[in-house]
Amino acid sequence: MIQIIDAHSHLWLQQDTVVNGLPIRTLDNGRSLFMGEVRQMLPPFMTDGRNTAEVFLSNMDYAQVSAAVVTQEFIDGLQNDYLEEVSHRYPDRFFVMGMCEFRKPGFFEQGRKLIDERGFKGIAIPAHRLPLGEGRIRLDGKEMMELFHYMESHNIILSICLAEGTTQVDEMKEVIRECPKLKIAIGHFGMVTVPGWQEQIKLARNENVRIESGGITWLFNDEFYPFHGAIRAIREAADLVGMDKLMWGSDYPRTITAITYRMSYDFILKSPELTDAEKEAFLSGNAARFYGFQELKTLPYIKNMSE
Repeated sequence: MIQIIDAHSHLWLQQDTVVNGLPIRTLDNGRSLFMGEVRQMLPPFMTDGRNTAEVFLSNMDYAQVSAAVVTQEFIDGLQNDYLEEVSHRYPDRFFVMGMCEFRKPGFFEQGRKLIDERGFKGIAIPAHRLPLGEGRIRLDGKEMMELFHYMESHNIILSICLAEGTTQVDEMKEVIRECPKLKIAIGHFGMVTVPGWQEQIKLARNENVRIESGGITWLFNDEFYPFHGAIRAIREAADLVGMDKLMWGSDYPRTITAITYRMSYDFILKSPELTDAEKEAFLSGNAARFYGFQELKTLPYIKNMSE
């Protein structure tokens, strides 16, 4: 039995933020006002809009997922206070990422405090949502590099999602060159359905860089379960960088508005295109080593009433 680790998930108590000048607000029945339109952000049974650790743990226990990495996104607002609480309450189940307000100067000091004073072991940057036009916030800019050097010296993991294609790849190459010991997890499987995604994957040819698949079922949503295109992409990525550089992530909870949490990984378990050893590495072993998970919880299979 593989003990599964989810390398990309989200938690929040309430969405109340602004991105690109547009509001994002929690509504009811799992819906949110999202940048000008109402979207189903959560499954409709999560009626209060609270995406809590306890609900996630219930999903994890049911789906036999032993542990999860909780990253952050600007569209959910800063969740440092809640995630700090979650990390203390469930240290054996969650590895949580802090996040700074990277869209304004002064974020280095925020990051330092998250590391030194609040004990975060990882920092998340949703770089795909940083302004990319004139005066863009570059990943190899002075303040970013100051933070990355600080993270490298304190063994802090960087969780980052890049803009589509090759937009930020050269900047990341410079970050990796400057900070070769910085542990980096690149999310959304390099935005795998967009041309140029392989260049993001190739960043994992560097020793301390990994790729995680958070959102891959969303990116292949048009073909739907069992996501044959996603399996082919995992196979191609493994050919480019090795299966030991790849990790499974769900992008919970947004992806489970379309599929169940278990479905977000069991298409991999059932695929004949991957060996048992590759499945174990992708679904568990690589993430356990990268994030330092130990003594993973073994969860029993609970038979459904419909079986």
